[in-house]
Amino acid sequence: MKELTSYEGALCANCQAPLQGEFCHHCGQSVHSVLRPVHGLWEEFFETFLHVDGRILHTIPALFLKPGFLTLEYFSGRRVRYIAPFRLMFVLCLLSFFALHLATDVITQRVQQRHQHGVLVDQGDDFSQAQTPKQVQHQLDKKLDALEATRAVGNPAIVMQVDQAERKLRDRANARLAELGAPASTSTASAARSDADDTGISNMPIHFSWAPDFVNERLAEFNRNIRKNGTALSHGTPTERREAWERLAAGTYGALPGTMLVLVPVFALLLKLFYVFKRRLYMEHLIVSLHSHAFLFISLLLIVIAGLLNTWLRPLAAWAGYTAGALQAALILWVPAYLLIMQKRVYRQGWAMTVVKYWFVGWCYFWLLVLFLMVAVVLGLAH
Repeated sequence: MKELTSYEGALCANCQAPLQGEFCHHCGQSVHSVLRPVHGLWEEFFETFLHVDGRILHTIPALFLKPGFLTLEYFSGRRVRYIAPFRLMFVLCLLSFFALHLATDVITQRVQQRHQHGVLVDQGDDFSQAQTPKQVQHQLDKKLDALEATRAVGNPAIVMQVDQAERKLRDRANARLAELGAPASTSTASAARSDADDTGISNMPIHFSWAPDFVNERLAEFNRNIRKNGTALSHGTPTERREAWERLAAGTYGALPGTMLVLVPVFALLLKLFYVFKRRLYMEHLIVSLHSHAFLFISLLLIVIAGLLNTWLRPLAAWAGYTAGALQAALILWVPAYLLIMQKRVYRQGWAMTVVKYWFVGWCYFWLLVLFLMVAVVLGLAH
C-alpha cells in the first residue's frame, strides 16, 4: 500500500505555491526531483508502463466491442482511464498499414514464387509455331524477360536453373531461325525499348511561370517518376515491373497515413453537415470521427492478421485455416454493423432516420475514401 505523505507547509520549487499533493495545483510541476538514483528511474519507468498498459486494457476492448461507448465516456468527462482519441487513432493507423504492407509483400512473394516455378518448368515449348524470324525473336524476348525476373531473386540454385533454361531457349530459337534461313539471335530488343522510353520521359519538362523554381523542380521530378513507373508497369520487362511495383507500394503506404489524417476532419465535417440540427460542436463530431477511424484501423489490423493466418494455416491444418477465414468474414460483417450502432447511440435519433443518414454519410465517405486512395497511389507512383 502506498504511504500517505503530508505536504503541509511545503512550497512548489517552480512557482512557490503551497503544495497540497504530489503535483502543484498552480503550475502542475511534480514534487519529486529528477535527480535520483538509477533504481528510482527504473521504478518510474515500470510505473508509467503499467499505467499505459492499464489504459490499453480499458480502451481497446471497449473500442472494438462497445459501439459508441468510448465517445460517450469522453463526452461525459471520464477520460483519464482511456487513451486519447487522436493518439489511439494514429497508433492503430500505423499498425494497420504496417500489417497491410506486410500482407501485400507476402502475397507478392507467393505470386512471384509461383511465377518463377512456372517459368522454370514451362520452358519445354519449342519455337515450331513461329513462322517468321520476327515471331521467333518475339517469343525468345518474352521468355528471356521472364527468366530475367526470376534471376533477380538472387537465389544461387535458381540462378543456375535460369542459366541452363536460357541456354536451352537460345539453342532452340537459333535452331528454328536456322530452319527459316535467318541469322542467330541476340536478344536486346527489350532493353533498347526501355532505354528509349526512359529517354523520352526525361525530355518532358513541366513548368509554371507563376510558381517558384523549387515548386517547378519538384513537379518536374514527380512527372518524371510517374511516367517512368507507369511505363515500367505497363511496358517494362518483368524485372522493371517488379521494381516499379515495389516503388509504388512503398510510396503508397508511406503516403496513406498522411492522407488518412486529412480524411478524419473531413469526415467530421460530413457529420456536422448531416447532424446540423443537433447543435453539436465540431469538436464533438471530430471525436466521433477519431473513434470511428480508430475502430476501422483495428478492424483492418485484425482482418489482415486473420487473412495471413488463413493463408499460413490452411496447408498445415485445413480446419484452422477455415476457422481463420470464418473469423475474417465475421470481422468484415462487424464493421458496418458497429458503425451503424455507434451512430445510433451517439446521436440518439430513431432507427429510420439513423439508417438514412448512415447510408448517405457512408456513400459520401466511400467516394472521399476513393479520392484519397487515388491521391495516395499517385504519390506512390511519384516515389
